[in-house]
Amino acid sequence: MIVGFARISGVVIGLVANQPMVNAGALDLNAADKVARFVRTCNIFNVPVVTLVDVPGFLPGVEQERGGIIRHGAKMLSAYGSCTSPKITVILRKAYGGSYLAMCSQEMGADMVYAWPTAEIAVMGAEAAVKILYRKELEQAEDRQAKAAELAQAYRDEFASPYVSASNFYITDVIEPQDTRWMVALALRKTLDKRELRPAKKHGNIPM
Repeated sequence: MIVGFARISGVVIGLVANQPMVNAGALDLNAADKVARFVRTCNIFNVPVVTLVDVPGFLPGVEQERGGIIRHGAKMLSAYGSCTSPKITVILRKAYGGSYLAMCSQEMGADMVYAWPTAEIAVMGAEAAVKILYRKELEQAEDRQAKAAELAQAYRDEFASPYVSASNFYITDVIEPQDTRWMVALALRKTLDKRELRPAKKHGNIPM
């Protein structure tokens, strides 16, 4: 995971991004803790949080399970859910399953969610989904590899396309990559003065 501070149109932001060159961008124990702490720090000082998403899921493995990956992942959900600073999310490529929720989806309170045309928003990747959903069709196909590729593309078009998410209002809009900085700046302008009214002296019970 990559976290840090940046400046867009003169506004200081906290930047959270997956690192696809490490574990393909998957979330592990340390990544979850790192993001949760950073987001909570931004919230303390009312610094807007911009999240760049390219996440295939939570890192699988016995070590991760024994370390409590669900509990650590829940820290991210708690941090984003309790954050009242402006929250803007941009989906670059993969946004799969529960890991997408942990990366500040619209359902987790993001004020604006944009996606590149290359984004895939789904429960899981197309290749894995096809093996589960179309197992019988693949077994009966003469050319299993070609059939799997055909079904995977159909899955992307019908379920994982960002345009499908936009048409169902799961995201704000689909934007071109070259427009990202300008759209984030515009979103910041719209959300900098937002106010969230919450019960006084009440907070969630963060998973420790």
